[in-house]
Amino acid sequence: MSRRNVAFVLASALVCAGVASPNAAAQPARCRVGVMPPTSHPLGLSYAEWSAKWWQWGLSRPVEGHPFVNSPQFNIAAGQAGPVWFLAAPIDTTVRTCTIPRGKALFVGIINSEWSDLEGFATEPEQREFAAWYADHMLNIFCSVDGVPVANIGSYRCASPQFTFTAPSPWIFGPTGGVGRAVAEGYYVFLRPPTPGSHVLHFGGAVHFAIAEGDPFDFDATIDMTYNLTVVP
Repeated sequence: MSRRNVAFVLASALVCAGVASPNAAAQPARCRVGVMPPTSHPLGLSYAEWSAKWWQWGLSRPVEGHPFVNSPQFNIAAGQAGPVWFLAAPIDTTVRTCTIPRGKALFVGIINSEWSDLEGFATEPEQREFAAWYADHMLNIFCSVDGVPVANIGSYRCASPQFTFTAPSPWIFGPTGGVGRAVAEGYYVFLRPPTPGSHVLHFGGAVHFAIAEGDPFDFDATIDMTYNLTVVP
């Protein structure tokens, strides 16, 4: 058994205290990380509710240029709407250089997985059980913005409510899409809108399964993701 629907993802947003220097335009600003606490309700929604919206966005995207895939067709603006943008990343070592508009908060799934009836997990209890089990195998999670780490990253784990999504055909996890229901669990951060300028986002994580440790299969995957973001006024 090998699960490919694991998204290791990062996005960040910052509140910066600009540093005046002759090279300021050429270098990332030194910032504190503008992360909303995991118990907060940004724009009226909990982290769990935002995680469902993040997956609805990801599962609705066409395969070509999908944000979960390292593709030259990737476009950070594709499928984005409203005051919050979602960011994702492939499993692998990846660098993306992107431009985003000022004033957009960013919601990021650092590392997570979803389990849906379109993939054979028919009931909510079954989906929730597998989502929690998979999240229990996530490790070495980190997230930093301009070199500043997100503190207590372990406290950012949450499970979504069961949500409905509409996937195209083909979709990212199969040849035939449709309307599905799923549950997801993992680690997320909600970040306030970045200030104009350049910012470097770096994150990583892993999943580990081993038959020798009592798991039903051997599987390891890691990510090392860098986003070079330019926020335009």
